[in-house]
Amino acid sequence: MVRTVNEAFKVFQSDYVNLDPEQTKLARDSRDWLLSQIHTFPNKDSIFPSLYSEKDIFMGSFARRTKKRELDDIDIMIALSAEGSVYHEFNDRIEILYVSDAAYRLKGLCWEKTNILNSRKVINKFISLLDQVPQYEKAEIKRNMEAATLNLKSYPWTFDLVPCFFTQKDYFNKDYYLIPDGNGHWKKTDPRIDRQRVTDINQCHNGKVLNAIRLMKYWNKRLTMPSMSSYLIENMILDFYSKQDTKASGYLDLEVPGILQYIHTAIFYPVDDPKGIQGNINQLSREDQDKISKRAALDYLRATKARALEDDGDHKLSIAKWGEIFGLNFPIYT
Repeated sequence: MVRTVNEAFKVFQSDYVNLDPEQTKLARDSRDWLLSQIHTFPNKDSIFPSLYSEKDIFMGSFARRTKKRELDDIDIMIALSAEGSVYHEFNDRIEILYVSDAAYRLKGLCWEKTNILNSRKVINKFISLLDQVPQYEKAEIKRNMEAATLNLKSYPWTFDLVPCFFTQKDYFNKDYYLIPDGNGHWKKTDPRIDRQRVTDINQCHNGKVLNAIRLMKYWNKRLTMPSMSSYLIENMILDFYSKQDTKASGYLDLEVPGILQYIHTAIFYPVDDPKGIQGNINQLSREDQDKISKRAALDYLRATKARALEDDGDHKLSIAKWGEIFGLNFPIYT
């Protein structure tokens, strides 16, 4: 029975927004088991790359605890040993080169007649070993731009397995992960920065930011406007909270109006990649920005009306107004 706005939001978060706790546990267990299988690959295949397992890292919104329901993908970065190879940055790519003949596990994965490592061949090598895991005999395993994607019929989510190399510190005392760029070469990333930023801002607001991120990702996916990428809206909300002088309240009905008002204007401006690698991650067209801005403005007015109704003690009408923002799955007053 839902009689107050707070109860409505709690039910909505639990039933439609946040991941199911039991499914989350199952997903983590299956992820850890898969990782343990991958760690045996060099022993099963003499030309599978040597691993640098202490640098394995989980990436993506599932790892950052900002994933909304439904759980559809889990990202794992598998660190490999470079065996003395080095990388060189060009304007449009990074090459891992000078793979020595002694590094025979990597040498066979180079571009034809070169000592330059081919990231597509590395991904395909993962796929060939995944095909040999008995539990994955009926799984769909394929290569996408950056990863080997494992689609198990027994789970509703896929695993994206991203081979990577961990660099030494550069002139600026920074190290990075190098991952496939989709074209056979490599690019920089660093999920440690994304993860730490989420943790720091959430802790600064007494742990009250994650629910707001997941709720607004739900709002973003409604068919009322073009959708932003999950990563873009997550970083916009983190930008919003990083600029707030007061702590997040923990009451979502108090948080949503400010976030919507922020999105209404911020959607037109650059959103910097916190890793300092990609530059502006807001690559939406002006047309899409206009539509998102208008929707945020409309829902901001609805949210302020819902707040006013709640302040007047009319929880029934307030809950109905919130339903106009979040859709038919939002609870009704009963």
